[in-house]
Amino acid sequence: MKSIKILAIAALCTLAVSCNKKENTLDHIPGVDSTQPKTVVDALSQQQAPEESEMLKEAQSKPLTTVAFSETDHNFGDIKKGEKVEHIYEVTNTGTNPLIISNVKPGCGCTVPDFTKEPILPGKKGKITLHFDSTNFDGAVNKVADVFVNVEKAPVRLTFSANITQ
Repeated sequence: MKSIKILAIAALCTLAVSCNKKENTLDHIPGVDSTQPKTVVDALSQQQAPEESEMLKEAQSKPLTTVAFSETDHNFGDIKKGEKVEHIYEVTNTGTNPLIISNVKPGCGCTVPDFTKEPILPGKKGKITLHFDSTNFDGAVNKVADVFVNVEKAPVRLTFSANITQ
């Protein structure tokens, strides 16, 4: 039994050391240039950045405008574990060109966005609804969603918090 514990510890140490090396061992990750040394974190960020970059390019390819949000942060307060809640963030086009929400990207799968798909004319309002499922959480939570719109400082970050109780 003692030798099994020692072998398990040795295997974990070997794994930890090999994960920290900057070797060209990332050939198995699609879309990663494995000719340059990088850590796994570097490789994953290389994979994710193009998607967000494309969303940002799409949003900013339209004529820019300005936007105002009713709020960018919401606190649900205390909610029971397993409860599903939602909050609507009101969006106002304060510029002179149509406002286009090209995408809303939540920080994790527990949050599902819904948003105005058609262009929002100057002076008009749209909405972004964030639906949150508290099933897998306990205690204080803070969540984010990035809104890709045709404004100069995109994406705009929306946040919400809640205290999940039993």
